[in-house]
Amino acid sequence: MVEPENKRISLSRQCELLGLNRSVIYYAPRVESGEDAELMRLLDEQYTKTPFYGYRRMTIYLQNLGYRVNHKRVLRLMKKLGLEAIYPKPNLSKPDKEHLKFPYLLRGVEINRADQVWAADITYIRLAGGFIYLLAIMDWHSRFVIEIEVSNTLEAGVFVETLKRALEKGQPEIFNTDQGSQFTALDWLKILQAKDVQISMDGRGRCFDNIFVERLWRTVKQEEVYLKEYQDVWEAEESLKRYFNFYNFERPHQSLKYQTPFEVYQNGLKTKENKGAKRGNF
Repeated sequence: MVEPENKRISLSRQCELLGLNRSVIYYAPRVESGEDAELMRLLDEQYTKTPFYGYRRMTIYLQNLGYRVNHKRVLRLMKKLGLEAIYPKPNLSKPDKEHLKFPYLLRGVEINRADQVWAADITYIRLAGGFIYLLAIMDWHSRFVIEIEVSNTLEAGVFVETLKRALEKGQPEIFNTDQGSQFTALDWLKILQAKDVQISMDGRGRCFDNIFVERLWRTVKQEEVYLKEYQDVWEAEESLKRYFNFYNFERPHQSLKYQTPFEVYQNGLKTKENKGAKRGNF
């Protein structure tokens, strides 16, 4: 990188030239205490295997491993990881009055073409000394991952830039997310509304409303994250980019009749003029 006092090239332009995300430049590890970090690793891995476990079952699981934890501590760590059991449950929290909510539009809808529905979600990615977050924007029909973002923060602004990049590559008819603050932020919603994209949001406590992204996280973690020990955000980002390129262009999916997501995406595009569209590597 150019020294900070050199103002001829802005930091944003330097990142663009080097193919880096600005969030990486400002990265500061989110460090947990030794045992909390280990508990979060165990909770994340077990949730991938048993997403129907709530905090009480997770407490028993950790206690059986020999950890002296109570359900309050486990609940706190699961909230930090953004984990909740996959089943409908009472709405125990009030929505943020400053953020808009939208209905779930996909119940009973036949999804049969590319760019009909996109979905986005955020998950926790562990590092050797802390953790970061990963956002993925995916086409539901093909499971093709349109765009990703690795970030040390959950600030909505980082993910708004990711959305802009995704929409430079294509445009969905419907965009589905959960009701997280990143996806109910006005800047995020305004971009979709300006493109006349219909906004759909999962019901609270209904992770199955975005089931294809939930399956994506399980695949990414089992085939990539849990096999690695990322030392820092740089290593994590580069490794995840390589994995998603493999996932999109090389990995055959059983649910897609052993085609790759890219092959299904290409075949499912809704108009002839887009038929030959190409999506580059991350």
